[in-house]
Amino acid sequence: MGLRERKKQRTRETISDTAITLFLEHGFDQVSVVDIAAVAEVSKPTLFKYFPTKEDLVVHRFADHQTVASSVVAERPPGVSAIDALHQHFLDGLAARDPITGLNDDEDVLAFHHLVYSTPSLVARVSKYLAQAEDALAETLAGALDSDREITAALLAGQVIATERILASVNWRRIVAGRSADEVHPEAVADADHAYALLRHGLAGVAPRK
Repeated sequence: MGLRERKKQRTRETISDTAITLFLEHGFDQVSVVDIAAVAEVSKPTLFKYFPTKEDLVVHRFADHQTVASSVVAERPPGVSAIDALHQHFLDGLAARDPITGLNDDEDVLAFHHLVYSTPSLVARVSKYLAQAEDALAETLAGALDSDREITAALLAGQVIATERILASVNWRRIVAGRSADEVHPEAVADADHAYALLRHGLAGVAPRK
């Protein structure tokens, strides 16, 4: 990365960090874009150059993950199935306490999570990014699966993205309830293993009702 690119990256980070700090202190709806630009010492047009909407100041962190799942599939080692690669990547995220897995008990991360999921417009924006992540994964899977049916890749992509979102949500709830990430980790791994087993084998592996 050249000097110009590094400078642009620093400006982007400064604007976003300033915005999130103000949102956490005063609330998302109580802080204007003008307020953020003033504190970050940039013009309003400059701010919008980096972040097209007010919501993007926060949820761009989700946007950075849009192509992760598709990259995991595209870059998996020879002999490794797409679902196995995605499963291992999620387990690696749990081990690293990646916030995207919900298994992170850092106070700043928890505050950020509360900000996002207590603000309807941010929730809507996150949903858009998840849909784009699903589309990107479906496109990659279409070239990786031994199937000529487009619906196969779309269905699997939707199931993977939904599964990881639910796993993360369950982990967040456990953390918010007061448990540590280290304490929750074994359960999170077991849940991920179970979820990916369902993705591999479908609901046929679920025992019938008695």
